[in-house]
Amino acid sequence: MKPVSTAVLLGTLFLGTLAHAQQRVVKVDGSSTVAPISEAMAEEFQNANKGMKVTVGTSGTGGGFKKFVRGEIDISDASRPITKAEMEECAKGGIEYIELPVAFDALTVVINKQNTWAASMTTEELKKLWEPAAQGKITKWNQIRPEWPDAEIKLFGAGTDSGTFEYFTEAVVGKAKSSRGDYTASEDDNTLVKGVEGSKYALGYFGMAYYEAHKSKLQAVKIDWIKDGKSQTGGAIEPSAANVIGAKYNPLSRPLFIYVNKQSAETKPEVKAFVDFYLKNAKTLVSEVKYVPLPDATYEVVSSRWAKLQTGTVFGGSHAVGISLADVLAKESK
Repeated sequence: MKPVSTAVLLGTLFLGTLAHAQQRVVKVDGSSTVAPISEAMAEEFQNANKGMKVTVGTSGTGGGFKKFVRGEIDISDASRPITKAEMEECAKGGIEYIELPVAFDALTVVINKQNTWAASMTTEELKKLWEPAAQGKITKWNQIRPEWPDAEIKLFGAGTDSGTFEYFTEAVVGKAKSSRGDYTASEDDNTLVKGVEGSKYALGYFGMAYYEAHKSKLQAVKIDWIKDGKSQTGGAIEPSAANVIGAKYNPLSRPLFIYVNKQSAETKPEVKAFVDFYLKNAKTLVSEVKYVPLPDATYEVVSSRWAKLQTGTVFGGSHAVGISLADVLAKESK
């Protein structure tokens, strides 16, 4: 074999390094709930745009925003609107952001397939189970309803950096981040899925897409929203696209977002191209990963906001608990 000269070897290394440096990368991180949408978008976008790369991390909504306010990523996936504290951090860091709702989710409470008793629960029962006062005290199923088994409940839920954690605690307990701490927590929803699959007496919660992907081994609990002593939903409602669209599955229906760094949008053509692609294909790919697309009229308003690089949030730092698709459209149209 003819030896390779040093000049040729160095030239090859240089060209490889140059090719790597020229590769255009879009950095996305944040919500594990939104991740299936962004991952599907990234795969299709990369197939259509050779030489461009999109990385999608899952450090949780809060974790994603921490990176976003430091300017470490271009896009933050979020399963709840940006908070006032995060808005202040963006202002301090000189980060302008464009808020783009991309889908709706039915946050889903799940039980093991062998569970024959807890097909439905009220929000009052969920609060009794998940509020801070329940820690170390409400540990068995029959403490929720006397006729249920005298068996220990194994709980699985979102980690504290998760937007799902914040939304669930505000919707169910009444205060964001207010929760018992003695449960298996993870920002990785696949870990929660496996936990509930593995125990007859388990209960957990995560986004609808993860339930849909594992529904052969899990059951979704129907939820009856009790407020001021009365049912707001007319009984227990199952999580489904139809019930989200019909504003029946509350208070656990919620909008999902991407937040785009305005400077990235203005200075990195790959970011603009990816978000253009994201919004153009949202309706199709959102459905494919088992979330609920927004109405066409809402996507039109969102696309208009993106075209103008309109910064800020229409949610004022709140978690938008119980908001409907019609409410989202009304907010986005302002």
